[in-house]
Amino acid sequence: MELVQGCRNRAEQEKVERTLGRCRIVWPTAAFCDAAFAAFAQFHLSYNLGIIDALIAQTALQLGLPLHTFNQKHYAILPDLTTIQPYNRAVP
Repeated sequence: MELVQGCRNRAEQEKVERTLGRCRIVWPTAAFCDAAFAAFAQFHLSYNLGIIDALIAQTALQLGLPLHTFNQKHYAILPDLTTIQPYNRAVP
C-alpha cells in the first residue's frame, strides 16, 4: 500500500501493481501487530517511528527476512532488524 501511495499518476500505479502481482504479499498477523505496537510505543516519541514503518519492520523481523529499503537510517533504531539497500540509485 505504501508503494501505491507513492505513485504520482495512474501509469505509475499500474506499473507498481503489475510488479507487486509477481510478489508474494504477506499480511501482518495479530502477533506481528502486537510486536509492531511494542516497537511503536518504545520508539515513536524518541525517534519518530511511524505506525506503518513499525508494521513493516516487525513483519520482516517475524519472518526472519531483511528489509530492503532506501530508508536504512530510519530503521536503524530497531534492534535485530537487518536492512539492505535494494539497488544503487543513479546520481543525476
